[in-house]
Amino acid sequence: MPHLLKEITVLRVVFVALVVFASIYAIVDCLQTDRRLVRVMPKAVWLLAALVPVVGPVFWLVAGRTDARGGPGRAPRGPKRGPGRQPPPGPRGPDDDPDFLRKL
Repeated sequence: MPHLLKEITVLRVVFVALVVFASIYAIVDCLQTDRRLVRVMPKAVWLLAALVPVVGPVFWLVAGRTDARGGPGRAPRGPKRGPGRQPPPGPRGPDDDPDFLRKL
């Protein structure tokens, strides 16, 4: 019986640690996210919501921030590629630069 109580105590500690970690992660992520990329509620409300154990961080990760894979309101990340777009002009590396190669 004492062995079972020890396992339950360890599980409780692990669960509490996960909840604390998730809350800290959600708060830091919310603070670092540009307010233009925050969805549904204002950023200050999301910070308060992230303090609610378990559901706050989950709601922030699911509904509070934009999807980095291209969800609505996604911020542009670098030059767009695709049909009709030319690569940037000029050499990309020293081995693509004819002047550099001539000097070798």
